Amino acid sequence: MRLNVSHQTHYTYAQQVKRSTQYLRLTPQNSSHQKILTWELSLPEYATRTIDAYGNVLHVLTLDQPHQAITIEANGVVEIEDNVEDDNFGHLSPLVFLRASPLTHADAAIRDFASRYYRPQAQHESLCKLMGELLLKMPYSPGTTTVKDSAAQAFGAQQGVCQDHTHVFLACCRSLGIPARYVSGYLYSQDTEHVATHAWAEAWIDDRWQSFDVTNNTCQPNQHLKLAIGIDYLDACPVRGIRLGGGCEDMHTIAAVQMLDTPQ
Repeated sequence: MRLNVSHQTHYTYAQQVKRSTQYLRLTPQNSSHQKILTWELSLPEYATRTIDAYGNVLHVLTLDQPHQAITIEANGVVEIEDNVEDDNFGHLSPLVFLRASPLTHADAAIRDFASRYYRPQAQHESLCKLMGELLLKMPYSPGTTTVKDSAAQAFGAQQGVCQDHTHVFLACCRSLGIPARYVSGYLYSQDTEHVATHAWAEAWIDDRWQSFDVTNNTCQPNQHLKLAIGIDYLDACPVRGIRLGGGCEDMHTIAAVQMLDTPQ
């Protein structure tokens, strides 16, 4: 499957921003699951490219001159191999991903929910069951949470989006002693109402990372394009920044993933 990805993030500010720095995890990497054919970032200034602590491609965009708007674009073509897990395990021990964070802390309710469905002798099967039950308990509900809401808050409200589903699933796994990590990326869907930017989880089972997409209730990484991994959203989100000045901020994001004809 060959996918064309177009992703634009546009910031506008009520007042001039004196300086800003954007951290961009918008560049996917090759693996057995995905082959990057073309990929380009369009940025207002030169950005330094590096590799972050989790092995993600990170661009650091610093604007030292006053500005009142920023536009960041990513465009590319990627070939996806369905039903094939990513073999890019990274350089870190899976044990790193046992660490909780404020966004993925498991409270008593989450720990009780996780233990209710988990069977150590059938890890993958029981985590798939847990995933399905979590989606029933927390239906996909756009606009009900923010990026600042924790797993415990979203689980208590019994609603959320892919980010919340992933945070709760990570909290469940880690409470059970299973390393799990946050994945940001894109998802192709024939449903034009479906959001192209996406998040899902990977859990370390049978000596490899295995995917769990709670929002779509699937363990198959079909039509998924991975961008970045981390402990939680803050480590792996495509765009994250800091600024001096600017007052109120408005961010508008447009992302589209289209299927292309594969050459014979």
